[in-house]
Amino acid sequence: MKTGIIQQHNTPDIPGNRRRLGEKIKALASEGARLVVLQELHDSLYFCQTESVDNFDLAVEIPSATTEFYSETARENGIVLVTSLFERRAAGLYHNTAVVFESDGSIAGKYRKMHIPDDPAYYEKFYFTPGDMGFEPIATSVGRLGVLVCWDQWYPEAARLMAMRGAEMLIYPTAIGWESSDSEDEKKRQREAWVTVQRGHAVANGLPVVTVNRVGFEPDPSGVTGGISFWGSSFIAGPQGEFLYQAPDDSEAMAVVDIDLKRSEQVRRWWPFLRDRRTDSFSGLTRRYLDD
Repeated sequence: MKTGIIQQHNTPDIPGNRRRLGEKIKALASEGARLVVLQELHDSLYFCQTESVDNFDLAVEIPSATTEFYSETARENGIVLVTSLFERRAAGLYHNTAVVFESDGSIAGKYRKMHIPDDPAYYEKFYFTPGDMGFEPIATSVGRLGVLVCWDQWYPEAARLMAMRGAEMLIYPTAIGWESSDSEDEKKRQREAWVTVQRGHAVANGLPVVTVNRVGFEPDPSGVTGGISFWGSSFIAGPQGEFLYQAPDDSEAMAVVDIDLKRSEQVRRWWPFLRDRRTDSFSGLTRRYLDD
């Protein structure tokens, strides 16, 4: 299944960001892509570097003119499209939401980000209410997509639950990078850990993983930090964690990668992790911590 990804450097020009995405989606579809995945919060700059109530004006309702744009883009190009939007659910209630559009332009489903970080330069708890839709794959014409978002990618439980519900692929729209004060050694450790943990999800569940990150420097509007350099490095891994594609860490990129979804069946026969799970001994996973 031909899968397109777009790693983009965003600007403050929201219509411009959206227009460039539309042009790139069209180009990927012309190369045969049937599925296209975009990065996290792809319409705007990463506004979570600061806590400002004015940024809630960036949120959009579902449906809205914004979803109509992506609906038409999916329909015109005959692709399934994975987007990442700042959802206004109600006044004072907002989510970080992935919306998946079917090739006919209809909304196939959505996923609200479950794990919400709150770190220097990533003040997401100020903006996003944790998701309440669980870990449910989204059924589309190209398969059952286990869509998760960014911080979710560090949690093996999320990937496992998607796999256990029949996901045929794990997908992670992402916005992650280096804060300016990090040392070069620390930057290397962080990026390699990020890649490694997601390749581990592919191996542990016998599923392909598609991770699409933003790229380029975005300043901190408050001036408290030196801003974030998003490290790109978008990649696609097969069900044994093997790299099928890797994007650069310092520039925009787009690619169409052919993923063999049937390969997961054979890999799971070789490594039957689901068969051998000791479900009778896992009750502790529902606890925050196992105190003495």
